[in-house]
Amino acid sequence: MGKLGNYLLILFVSGFLYTETNTFSKWVLELGDNFANLHNDGGYWLIKFYTPWCGNCKRVEPIWGHVVQALKNTHIRIGRIDCSSYPNVAKMFGVTKYPTIKIIRGEEHHTFQGDQDTEQIVNFALRMSGPAVEHITRPESLTNIKNMNQLFFMYVGEREGALWDTFNDVANKMQAHAFYYSTSQSIAEKHIFLNETPAVFVHKENSHYFYTVEAGNGLEEARHLNASIHKWINEERFETFLKISEGNIEEVLQTKKYIVLVVVEENKLQEIPKDMLEFRNMVESVIRKDRDKYHSSFQFGWTSSLELVINIAMERISLPYLIVLNSTTYHHHVPEDDPLIMTTEAIELFLERVYNQQAPAYGGNDFAVRLYRAYFNAKTTLADRYRGNPVLTTVLLGLPTCFLSIIMYFCVCQNCLDANEEDEVPLHEKRE
Repeated sequence: MGKLGNYLLILFVSGFLYTETNTFSKWVLELGDNFANLHNDGGYWLIKFYTPWCGNCKRVEPIWGHVVQALKNTHIRIGRIDCSSYPNVAKMFGVTKYPTIKIIRGEEHHTFQGDQDTEQIVNFALRMSGPAVEHITRPESLTNIKNMNQLFFMYVGEREGALWDTFNDVANKMQAHAFYYSTSQSIAEKHIFLNETPAVFVHKENSHYFYTVEAGNGLEEARHLNASIHKWINEERFETFLKISEGNIEEVLQTKKYIVLVVVEENKLQEIPKDMLEFRNMVESVIRKDRDKYHSSFQFGWTSSLELVINIAMERISLPYLIVLNSTTYHHHVPEDDPLIMTTEAIELFLERVYNQQAPAYGGNDFAVRLYRAYFNAKTTLADRYRGNPVLTTVLLGLPTCFLSIIMYFCVCQNCLDANEEDEVPLHEKRE
């Protein structure tokens, strides 16, 4: 019996109604309240929680179709739940926004964090549906993994001792963020040069970067090793020059570095104007040319999300734009020069001043700044909506204001009438 037959059998036993709603629906199960029992069957489920009225859910629908196609021949079962019809299921899994994508097995469930694109969702599902650390036993397997050109971490050596225990522990905690492998020294040496083992390295962008093991002893060594590897993996799990969006900015901020962010315009075909592309490439060349100098303190990236940057800068910006965000204090820095006339040397000097705390700092995260940011976001949203549809915006704002004015008017008038009645002197008192 094929996969479709197995899925129909599951639905029949569990009392679900299976319907084909689009071209890929034969691989997707429409789930409901009984999923509370079905998810305990021991298998992995990739579930999209959505509502029919959600605009983002509709936008993600084509991406979800590609995800389904990519995973249809795996052991992962795929389903979706309409949370407007089954709110109890959404509440059970802690779903508060839509769409939410989770990998679920029994009582364990993990939420996908990041940009909602096909590759990231598929990689998340594959990572979370397997062991935290996959052991490589054949040289060709490692070759295939490298040819996929994906970022991964690898432990080399005997799977025992403090380094292995710590690597395995951190991999279990951070499984959602990257792929983790282990292999023997003999297999690893067919691909990379090793000074000694055990060793841990990250493979990204066709290069290898090793974790430096520092000496210690006893309990303090174990504690230091755990914190050190966790920090190193958390920093290295991003590309050298990655695209930053509202979906992954919170993850990037966890590096506790300065975030060097180039802001450019990008159309629906992912095309960037020539002058902006040249500026973006120039900033990227700074980290590519001197990674050892900048990597420990700076995370470089770019974005086309104006809303994200305006929320940080709290002002209207012109493109291209360069901003550096301190992920610890949330202060930001901007160069005094126009980005279009900046040189590589000017960018390096600006970053040096930021690192030495000599560049002017703006923003932050204290109460006054948060209050102003909320006001600025509300004002910006209102202005954008008015420019998009002035009539509708005026009606939506005008009606509540009108009703509120009427209510306040009657309240004030009533108080005035009550006061006049109390102040009026009875006629017999006047005669006396």
